[in-house]
Amino acid sequence: MIKLTGITKSFGRNQVLKGIDLQVNKGEVVVILGPSGSGKTTLLRCINYLEKPGEGQIVIGDSIVDCNRASKQDILQLRRKSAMVFQQYNLFKHKTALENVMEGLVIVQKRPKDESRERSVRVLEKVGLGSKLDAYPSELSGGQQQRVGIARALALEPEVILFDEPTSALDPELVGEVLEVIRKIAREGITMIVVTHEMSFARDVSNHVVFMDGGVIVEEGTPQEIFGSPKEERTKQFLKRITPEWSYTI
Repeated sequence: MIKLTGITKSFGRNQVLKGIDLQVNKGEVVVILGPSGSGKTTLLRCINYLEKPGEGQIVIGDSIVDCNRASKQDILQLRRKSAMVFQQYNLFKHKTALENVMEGLVIVQKRPKDESRERSVRVLEKVGLGSKLDAYPSELSGGQQQRVGIARALALEPEVILFDEPTSALDPELVGEVLEVIRKIAREGITMIVVTHEMSFARDVSNHVVFMDGGVIVEEGTPQEIFGSPKEERTKQFLKRITPEWSYTI
């Protein structure tokens, strides 16, 4: 289980997160929606301390971190329980797909190279890249690079995978292949928190939808509740703007 309580974050005088409370149960896929600047990505980055929260508490499994006095060991434990899939892939350009996936296992988790290689091959095959083990990022399409990023996260066997707009940097024709891989992972019951603007994907894959704006959670509920009968006017406005075919009916 992941539980966030009272999470705040400011950049100078700009308060980006204003006391976020959120619970994600094991095996759930939670999708976070909202306009640009609403705090979605910052919230993801606070969960694994890529950004240091100002206040609040983060719980992932049996790790409990008070953000006011988190130690280096506390932060390390959080990062061991989570993995991030970034917008821009963040692959090592001088390493092959296989080496990119092995890196975290060997360097961070200190696993033997043979074991790390075996696991890395397995997850690359799972995301459809078994034939690209020795390819460098420059030899891969954007969709393939993002699938390497997903494989890298899977290899670490985290308690939660955090996806930060995983298709936003892709050409439209490559979006589908990445979303299909994420759908496949979701069917396996891996806990995921996904920031995305892909509305049909959010409806199809998520168990729980969160709508953020202005650094707060405006509304949350099941996909049926949020997409079918949202309660808050701000949610309705957002859905009408980003999903032209959406209409609210009582």
